Amino acid sequence: MNGEKAKMLRGELYNPLDPELVAERQRARQLFKSLNDSSVDRVATRLQLIQALIPRSGQNVWIEPPFYCDYGSNITLGDRVYFNFNCTILDVAPVTIGADVKFGPGVHLYTAAHPIDSAERKSGLEFGRPIEIGADTWIGGGAIICPGVTIGERSVVGAGSVVTKNLPADVVAVGNPCRVIRSIGS
Repeated sequence: MNGEKAKMLRGELYNPLDPELVAERQRARQLFKSLNDSSVDRVATRLQLIQALIPRSGQNVWIEPPFYCDYGSNITLGDRVYFNFNCTILDVAPVTIGADVKFGPGVHLYTAAHPIDSAERKSGLEFGRPIEIGADTWIGGGAIICPGVTIGERSVVGAGSVVTKNLPADVVAVGNPCRVIRSIGS
């Protein structure tokens, strides 16, 4: 596979205006618009829309609208993942979220990145780095998870944190930039 989508998923520079990628983003936007516009009493409809938008979703996943993403197809959700209101996932690279992960309102996950060199950035090419969040993790409201970050299992990220580097399992981490403030004991 050498097309723009393959380059995107490999973390190489790719053209986001490629017709295949544009069509896939439009499909995702139609699905999350339907989800975001759905009535609170239409639980079955919401579950169907979540499954259509994010085909690799585990059991008992719930997303409170509004929710936004680039593709949905690059996201993998474990069982019982919960997103509170107004979360965004820019999934130009794989996003893997373990079981029983909880997201506060307004959490953003960004796999998308742009070249540092301005001439290269002007070309319109971009790239992505995967994000992985381990099982039983809680991400506080308004947190931002940056490209390429892995967060270990059972960790807690404080509200408003900006996570720019990997976090180990079993820690509480807060701040901008986010840093570990303590271990979580047994």
